Amino acid sequence: MITRRGILHTIGGGFAMAAYRGIAGVEAAPLAPKAPHFPAKAKRVIFLFLNGGPSQVDTFDPKPMLDQYHGKPMPTPNLKTERRTGNLLKSPFTFQRYGQSGIEVSELFAKTAQHIDDLCVIRSMHTDRPNHEPSLFLLNCGEKLPGRPSMGAWLTYGLGTDNQNLPGYIVLCPGLPVVGPELWGTAFLPAVYQGTHLPNNEKDPEKLVRYLRNTSRGPAEQRRQLDLLARLNRLHMKQTGTDPELEASVHAMEVAFRMQTEAMEAFDTAREPESTRERYGDTDFGRGCLMAARLVERGVRMVQVYFGNSQPWDNHDDILIHRKLAAEADPAIAALLDDLKERGLFGETVVIIGGEFGRTPSVETSGLVKVQNGRDHNSHGFSMLVGGGGFRGGMVYGATDEFGFKAVDKPVHPHDLHATVLHLLGLDHTRLTYRHSGRDFRLTDVHGNLVDGILA
Repeated sequence: MITRRGILHTIGGGFAMAAYRGIAGVEAAPLAPKAPHFPAKAKRVIFLFLNGGPSQVDTFDPKPMLDQYHGKPMPTPNLKTERRTGNLLKSPFTFQRYGQSGIEVSELFAKTAQHIDDLCVIRSMHTDRPNHEPSLFLLNCGEKLPGRPSMGAWLTYGLGTDNQNLPGYIVLCPGLPVVGPELWGTAFLPAVYQGTHLPNNEKDPEKLVRYLRNTSRGPAEQRRQLDLLARLNRLHMKQTGTDPELEASVHAMEVAFRMQTEAMEAFDTAREPESTRERYGDTDFGRGCLMAARLVERGVRMVQVYFGNSQPWDNHDDILIHRKLAAEADPAIAALLDDLKERGLFGETVVIIGGEFGRTPSVETSGLVKVQNGRDHNSHGFSMLVGGGGFRGGMVYGATDEFGFKAVDKPVHPHDLHATVLHLLGLDHTRLTYRHSGRDFRLTDVHGNLVDGILA
């Protein structure tokens, strides 16, 4: 005998069952908004990733001792670096105090520094490895090795997203950073929570989101097609069992269908006044930051903007290249902070700014460099900026040693940063888990401590 519930289960599938939510036995949409563990201060996250590893001693962690010992060996035992380094190298950039807090910031980020009273400068970040891939995985996925879900995947798994017409987790990069899609993947989490990568070097939203519009069939006919596919898939899974990949495909098609109504408008930065676009800058990163503001305004849970392809901030040869990179990054970051505050979003949006590690205070002298005016990777100590969403502004947290090499006061590991970000979004990092391969996994694995000192 076929029951009413059985009929609904058979004919319904994926998001086609949206009208039947609340009926026993019918699974709600996986990206529907979910309640946090406790009241949250933040709703969304923007992660501006300066991939390649910006130098802390040239941006947000001034070290006068480098001026005094410029060209001399480090007087204290030198920490291990990935490649051969030589004598200490002073910063070619000047620092100045900004805001009521008087925090020193390099001339490279003079516009961002205008917002320093809204930001917390964590000067005591450290990671486990001095090379890009494991550090990228650690900052993005909470583990040095591939095979773990990304932070954005964990957030959409734990909280869903507010706008069902757009992906809950969007990644903007002209091409790919080192490693690539695994940095925003889901690993063993259901695939519906993975990040949607879009190339922000495209100005035309039709090219940014290719093949979104169906030019041969209207919305009503597409809806009928999707409903038929959903029913067939549900019948198939009733016979063969649950198929996570098939379910993810169903959800992906549904999101793509609904994106037709909103995505083109959301990604069309030309709708912003010309004066606004000029503040961000006509660069890939500038467009990415402007899109990030528009997307969180429309309810996207997490937006990640990579500075560019590969590892642009990886300046082994000449640290002066930082000036060119900052000329693109600084105005875009400042404009984003301006607009988040103007649109009333800053207080509920966590903003993270930084790379996968820092750089050595000594000059790199390996045979791989030609100019020998650059710095090697440094996992022992570096800086990141956080703001909005419940972070305390106008403060410096932690410190590196007098030369800027190693975190020596209040060290902060990526696990600690992840735990703190989750906390601001109302999630206990020890309770946000997923059962896989016989045990419960989480973003912070078995580590991570809440950094109370940077919370408002």
